[in-house]
Amino acid sequence: MCGPNLSTREMYDTTAHRWARSGPVALSDFTARQPVLAMCEPVTGLGALDLGAGEGYCSRHLRRAGASRVQGLELSARMVELARGAEAREPLGIVYHHGDATDLSRFGEAETDLALAMFLFNYLDPAQTRACMREVARVLRPGGRFVFAVPHPVFPFVRSPAPPFYLDAGSGGYFSSAGQWFPGRIWRRDGVALDVQLCHKTIEHYFGAMRDAGFRSMPRVLELGVTEQLMDMDPAFFGPLRDIPLHVAMEIIR
Repeated sequence: MCGPNLSTREMYDTTAHRWARSGPVALSDFTARQPVLAMCEPVTGLGALDLGAGEGYCSRHLRRAGASRVQGLELSARMVELARGAEAREPLGIVYHHGDATDLSRFGEAETDLALAMFLFNYLDPAQTRACMREVARVLRPGGRFVFAVPHPVFPFVRSPAPPFYLDAGSGGYFSSAGQWFPGRIWRRDGVALDVQLCHKTIEHYFGAMRDAGFRSMPRVLELGVTEQLMDMDPAFFGPLRDIPLHVAMEIIR
């Protein structure tokens, strides 16, 4: 099994400034973060844990939407620095932790109502994904919800390397590439390219990890792509990805 070209920590420490934003800028802000954050509703009065919080984009949204307590966990020290800087400029009461999502020992058992992992698992291999989901199941209260989004597992195999988003599977196949790392890029609407990576996992990997973590309910699943509203907004930017499966989002109850 090959490893990533750069570690997740190195990649985001180097490029963190390109992710800093106060509103939707990157392609996935429109095609994934907006519908997935809507999937988290209602959040009023809930305690929320944002895993792979980056520079705090989703954490801030959850707090403004009414979550009573929001904590973010992020591996990149530079991303945490940016998130804490945004909190200092506009205090919302969000606490950001620097750490690894496969080890949630700083959080208590059944501590949180909602856990969110927005594009976290593409940076974890299958074993790390299982470890993280076990930890999420531990910190969620009974009846709590886990919402996560990943690049659609078929996406690298139906999209050639080109703007505004790709993950390069090379000559690999869907099943034979499981556990392999794919480099990629996703673009902002202003033309800035953002480096991303994916450790390829099949749908079966995700369902198996949820089962092994102790989740027993059937997840709600959304397949996400470019909507007609996005086409009306910016057909030149979104058009190359029309009718292509970009992301999968799941919500499962503890």
